[in-house]
Amino acid sequence: MLYPIDTISRQVKELNSIWRFKLDNGEGMKNKWYEKELTNTIKMPVPASYNDIYEDEEIRDHIGLVWYEREFIVPESWKNMRTVIRIGSATHNAKVWINGKKVLEHIGGYTPFEADITNELLWTEKNRITIAVDNILDFTTIPIGEVQTRSNKYKKLKYYFDFFNYSGIHRPVKLYCTPNQYIKDITIKTDIQQKLGYVEYSIEKHGGYNLEVDIIDENNQIIARGSGEKDIITINNPILWEPGRGYLYTLKIRLLNKDNKMIDVYDEKFGIRTVKVKDNQFLINGKPFYFKGFGKHEDGYVNGRGYNEVMNVKDFSLMKWIGANSFRTSHYPYSEEIMRLADEEGIVVIDESPAVGLNFNLSTTEDDYINLDTIERLTFPNTWNVVKCQGNHIKVMKELISRDKNHPCVVMWSVANEPASEEEGAYEYFKPIVDLIRQLDNTRPITIVEHNGSIPVNSRVADLVDVVSLNRYYGWYISSANLDYAEDLLRRELLWWWDLHKKPVIMTEYGTDTIIGLTSTTASMWTEEYQEKFLNIYHKVFDEMNFFVGEQVWNFADFATAQEVGRVEGNKKGIFTRQRKPKRAAYLLKERWHNITDYYYK
Repeated sequence: MLYPIDTISRQVKELNSIWRFKLDNGEGMKNKWYEKELTNTIKMPVPASYNDIYEDEEIRDHIGLVWYEREFIVPESWKNMRTVIRIGSATHNAKVWINGKKVLEHIGGYTPFEADITNELLWTEKNRITIAVDNILDFTTIPIGEVQTRSNKYKKLKYYFDFFNYSGIHRPVKLYCTPNQYIKDITIKTDIQQKLGYVEYSIEKHGGYNLEVDIIDENNQIIARGSGEKDIITINNPILWEPGRGYLYTLKIRLLNKDNKMIDVYDEKFGIRTVKVKDNQFLINGKPFYFKGFGKHEDGYVNGRGYNEVMNVKDFSLMKWIGANSFRTSHYPYSEEIMRLADEEGIVVIDESPAVGLNFNLSTTEDDYINLDTIERLTFPNTWNVVKCQGNHIKVMKELISRDKNHPCVVMWSVANEPASEEEGAYEYFKPIVDLIRQLDNTRPITIVEHNGSIPVNSRVADLVDVVSLNRYYGWYISSANLDYAEDLLRRELLWWWDLHKKPVIMTEYGTDTIIGLTSTTASMWTEEYQEKFLNIYHKVFDEMNFFVGEQVWNFADFATAQEVGRVEGNKKGIFTRQRKPKRAAYLLKERWHNITDYYYK
């Protein structure tokens, strides 16, 4: 899926603004709210999460549909063009109407969706767009969840992940036009052999006759040319895309008619680099790379998970300040704009699907264990006997790869975070998904992030992946306040993974909840001293292992969660506060990471 850009043949119109907004009390679909202008609405910014905008618990905790609406005008110059509506993401499911006619429906809250609306448009008056967004999750969706009812009256949306279920239209809404014959999709793969760079491209077009292709460097100079729908172009002494140096070339494509006149133009930026796992190493451009960075969230004060350009630039600035070279898009695909920024800044990305929480025994509370209506203690079944989300999991992986396949920053696909990979049925669930990913993209390694209950002898998915990714909390959830024992547990387990599976290992989560300003003369849980001591112990163990290829602290910044006894205004494992103030551990990491080279550390 191509990102909407302005070219000499295409135009983009942003529909980001204040929209009309309304909670659905269960009547919206029945009464066909989409057929006419919404009434009794409030103002709502797009893109943004709707939960924190108003001082209203009903809005914050709403379960079900909400409605968005606004008008727009299409320029007269677009009249003979193809016009497309595109939503960057809507969490979690959405239906879209133009002038009362449904044009689009999408399941999944973190990937873009679009529709050709040329035939639905009014050219002499305003058009009305209506979007209904549903935040309900079930066992068929990715991620999973369920609406729980108590005493046939009290409802809550139970979701199996530890971050707030922000909802709404989270990413930009755009209207764009193309010629009726147009460039539809582009796939770029690169290789390096000695001093030669190879750029293999494949172009999908709708109509047209021939294609001309130029490769342009950052000085806007044409350095190579190709032609046709497929080709391999050779570049002498290319400048490589590397961590910290996001050098980008442009593939300029022109679609021509039979008279050799230009119909459509599209520019796709790309980097020349290779990624490979070999023995105990993760190689970028043939050199052993060491991940330094974070698990993150798209999470900000007031706007929630809504796209925030200011926050994105600030976060990248902080990552460079602290010496990070990477992050994981935990636990869902981040915005396309973030991926483009990572390309430019030379930040390495592990690109993760929204398959978080596929583990009934992991994220539970006392309310889950006890049915208060019957005073009966509940038991949890095998996860893979209950979830029915494999179809949507496959769908979202297709969408993710289609969206991000040309980003040089993306070096690995993360299929899921902390699934019940030790339970019977996990292999059968993940094998078709992993096989599909390898068919769709044979240039990047694959990982599945393991939780504490999945160890080397019982993981049923370790043989499917290229890199073992671990989330470990020895010294916090396990061996709490006993860091000496935590160190021993961590060391033994890491060696065990290598001895049994002989695959490189990366720590994708490790950390402690820490309240900024809470200090003690002895390292006690929740203090800044404890966070520092915890990190030092983990780093000591990491540095002993030559098969250990990276450390990503959980988390970059404090973030919002559901209200729970163990969460004080959210998860406090951030190295920075939610307002991006550094905790003391930030300076510890800054000193460590600036002294660790991106390449050849191990």
